[in-house]
Amino acid sequence: MAAVESVQCFGRKKTAVAVCHCKRGRGLIKINGCPIELVEPEILRYKAFEPVLLLGRNRFAGVDMRIRVRGGGHTSQIYAIRQAIAKALVAFYQKFVDEQSKKEIRDILVRYDRTLLVADPRRCEPKKFGEWRLRRLSAELEIFYFGGIMPMSF
Repeated sequence: MAAVESVQCFGRKKTAVAVCHCKRGRGLIKINGCPIELVEPEILRYKAFEPVLLLGRNRFAGVDMRIRVRGGGHTSQIYAIRQAIAKALVAFYQKFVDEQSKKEIRDILVRYDRTLLVADPRRCEPKKFGEWRLRRLSAELEIFYFGGIMPMSF
């Protein structure tokens, strides 16, 4: 029995994680079991479609992609999905097609938007204990600590 040509890649945005399973097929792209064409709202659907629109349907015609996404909000999930799709296609072309076409795909994606292949490391900063904001002290505490005059730092 022949081995199935497949790759598995993930995309991340904030706390959303999308795992894309890419194998030879007929060009299907499904997100949590539903076709990508049914993603709502329409603006987010176009965001998820960006790798397909950039590279053309012909590059996706020979592969099936099944994407599972969890965590985060709607927008973060879409950004994780588009990153997973782009990374999976690059990995598939590298492993089963040829290095030249993989490099072309990678260059097109990076030229358009680097976050299609590289995760955004930013995370929310936690609130600090005893303070009502993340960084700045309240006015009462500034007066208490510094006598009303903030020291100048050069």
